[in-house]
Amino acid sequence: MNMQTTNQPIARMTVAETALVEAFGAQFGELPGNGAVAGTRDRLLDDLKKAGLPTRRIEAWHYTDLKTLLRAVPEATPVSAIDPIAPLVEGSVVLSVLQGDADDDASADGIEIARFRDKLADGSAVAGLTALDRDDAIGRINGSFVRDGFAISVPANAELEEPIELQALHAGGQIHTRFPVSFGAASKATIIERHRSVTDDAALVSSISDIVLEDGAEITWIILQSQGAADTHLGQIRVKLGTNAKLKLFVVNAGGKLVRQELRIDVEGEGADLTLRGVNLLGGEGHTDVTLVLGHNVPHTNSTEIIRNVVLDRASGAFQGMIRVAPDAQKTDAKMACNTLLLSDNGEFSAKPELEIFADDVVCGHGATVADIDRNHLFYMMARGVPENKARAMLVHAFVAEIVEELEDEKLVEALEGVISAWLERHA
Repeated sequence: MNMQTTNQPIARMTVAETALVEAFGAQFGELPGNGAVAGTRDRLLDDLKKAGLPTRRIEAWHYTDLKTLLRAVPEATPVSAIDPIAPLVEGSVVLSVLQGDADDDASADGIEIARFRDKLADGSAVAGLTALDRDDAIGRINGSFVRDGFAISVPANAELEEPIELQALHAGGQIHTRFPVSFGAASKATIIERHRSVTDDAALVSSISDIVLEDGAEITWIILQSQGAADTHLGQIRVKLGTNAKLKLFVVNAGGKLVRQELRIDVEGEGADLTLRGVNLLGGEGHTDVTLVLGHNVPHTNSTEIIRNVVLDRASGAFQGMIRVAPDAQKTDAKMACNTLLLSDNGEFSAKPELEIFADDVVCGHGATVADIDRNHLFYMMARGVPENKARAMLVHAFVAEIVEELEDEKLVEALEGVISAWLERHA
């Protein structure tokens, strides 16, 4: 492989693009992986160099001009040791990735766990280091720089009694992780993917979760992103659903200066069912973009997607949701909604729900709303002695908590409502 091009200056590169190229050159010799992995990393970085970071001219990135918004990339400097924090749900099995390094001693009864660094070292991870399409900047960045994470296999018919928490903590710098997880036929589990900053130091975080649900698997997967006010978080989840598989996917964004959360989901087995719920809590001057591409590829499948957003201060956000129904995917039932509380004259939120249907016997729909708090509801509570500020907070909490309550697991609901309440106390 030829590393010369990596070290040559490229015309018209931004500060962040230049920093990424220079960081790759500086880290290349110490990134884990055999020859095949090293070659793949080099190609991904070269593709990123040629294409540059995406701009609003690219439709998939229209609301998040990464070339403009990503103004700097922090150095990948080592920090002092980080200790794990208490799990979101008491009793969960915690698999920790601290400052990008997976715990050597991580284990859980009934499942197979391997460090992703070892998968890179022996080359078995190389097939997953791909960009999904020409606009997949997250795939290119993560594939170029990923160092560690966990590869998990849940056997067929296994029923995990306690949640598994993938706890990814950092204290600034560059953090790139990967979580390939396969669920065997008829298995049942709850996974909490948790990303959190423990300092105020700026970080660039990329993380990809590759999830496969075999036939009849029933999985709840929760993404809780609560990065720091100076952090960039580039997350991607890739999902494949088998026959009669059921996935409840909950995404909660409650932090970060620049956040792009991509959901790439393929429904590939008849009878499969997807429930997607999202809560985006946007404050300060942060920007959060949740982009969904959902493919219904076979007949007799169902999905519902509901996204709730709260926008305060000068924050901005976007939801792009594309549902694609293939020609053979008759009897598809897919519904998508995006609802936003815009509580600031200086904030903004863009919603772009889309349907692309090539089958003629389907039930599909989408919609979006943007509003302030209902004055009648506010008046009703104030007339009964509730102070205006408290009444507003209660109405906002109810707006997003309604989504969380669909989890039906009391411990999970209580924990996530606690996250929402704490965020509202800090920002509202």
